[in-house]
Parts: sequence; structure tokens; C-alpha cells
Amino acid sequence: MFNKASKSSLIPYTIWIALFVIAPIVLIVYYSMLDLKGNFTLSNYTAFFSSVYLKMTLTSFWYAFLITFFTLLIAYPTAFLLTKTKHKHLWLMLIIIPSWINLLLKTYAFIGIFGLYGPINAFLEVFGLDPQQILFTDFSFIFVSVYIFIPFMIIPIFNSLDKLNPTLVYAARDLGASSFTTFRRVIFPLTIGGVKSGIQVTFIPALSLFMITRLIAGNQVITLGTAIEQQFLVSQNWGMGSTIAVFLIIIMIIIMFLTGQKKGGRA
Repeated sequence: MFNKASKSSLIPYTIWIALFVIAPIVLIVYYSMLDLKGNFTLSNYTAFFSSVYLKMTLTSFWYAFLITFFTLLIAYPTAFLLTKTKHKHLWLMLIIIPSWINLLLKTYAFIGIFGLYGPINAFLEVFGLDPQQILFTDFSFIFVSVYIFIPFMIIPIFNSLDKLNPTLVYAARDLGASSFTTFRRVIFPLTIGGVKSGIQVTFIPALSLFMITRLIAGNQVITLGTAIEQQFLVSQNWGMGSTIAVFLIIIMIIIMFLTGQKKGGRA
């Protein structure tokens, strides 16, 4: 009776996964094998291994790495300090709230902030400096991306730190370990699970960014996400766009496997 009820309760989830996960992936793979005329071909996969797309892939990895690195650099100390505050969950909520705002609205807000007549350039003019073109630069792209991903990096790290048994830290200090040694040998290894989860939810979306690259970085930054958008909406080459998406999915699966939690491992 119990087994039958359990199996029947899995049916909606199975249908959902089949329709909204498996079916779209199968459709992308199918379109990746079609040329502009709808004929079956593998030329799209051959074209992906050309110097242009390989360079674009490396560029995407580089920017995703920088975004993840700076996000982690800011998020870990922030999460650590949050766990030491009196109203830590209230402060965490205040950090999370900006993530509820529409991404497009936040992007346009930064266009105004970084613009030639924005508040940053107005501040520079107070000191007699000429307005600077901050938009359409690597700095603006990475800065806005880090700002957007920080809450998603903080949450899993905060949860790991919050669950950390404080007696382990006290024991390390009683045994003569310095603050740095305690962090390196006790705190960080026991919270590595939260770090890996944060890297997943930051690095993977950062690989496929396209709206921020268009609006903030202009044509100065071209990533795999931008290439997919261009192939589908500009070139109308759904086959090549799907091929790039296939490789992006493969890359994401590999990253999830590398940063995933091992069964039986310690958090």
C-alpha cells in the first residue's frame, strides 16, 4: 500500500521532468543537427571547434571564473560576519531582498549609475576630474555580475557556517591554533560544502550571461550566452545556437559533477 502510494506520488514529478527538462534538451540536441535549410548535418559541431568558438568558450570561462572568484571573496567574509551578529537572519534577509528585484531593472539602474552623467562621474567632477566611460568595460561587467550573484553565494555559505559546531573552533584555539590556522584547518574544511554550492549557483549562470553582457558591457564582452542569443535572434541560425547550448549543457554537467557533494562525505 505504502509503496503504491509512493510510486503514484512520483508521477507528477516524473511528468514535470520529462516535459520541462528532458524534452527541451532533446529538442536542443535535435536542432543542433540541422542546418539553415533544415537538413541533417554535423557541420555545426565541426564549426564549434573552430578558433572563433573555442576562443569564445575560453573567454566565457575566464569571465565566469573572475565573477565567481570576486563573489566568493566578498561573500565568505560577509557570511562569516553575519553568523556573529545578533540578528543574523534579519541581516541575511536584507541582503537577499535586492535579489527579488527584476534583473532587467537592476541592470538599467547600473546603466544610470555608471553613465557619463551618472552619480559616479558627478562625484569625480567634484574633484575636478573629467567624466569617465565606465560602461562598456570589463570592470562594469564584472562589478554588476558580482553584485547580482553575491546573495546566491552568501546563502549556502551562511548555512554551512551557521551549522558549524562552535566547540570545534574552541577546541582548536585551546590547543594553541592561531586564528588563521583555525580557519584553514577547521572552519573552511567544514564549510567547503557551502562554498561548492555557492560556486555552482554562481559559475554556471555566469557562463551563460547575455543580458548583462549586452547592456553593461556592450560588444566588449562576448560569451557563450551572448553567442546563443545572437544565433537565435539575429542570425536566425537555430542549429548553431542549439549546438552552442548543447556544449554549454555538457560544461554545466561537468561543473556540477566536480563541485557536487560526495556521498558519505563530511560537510
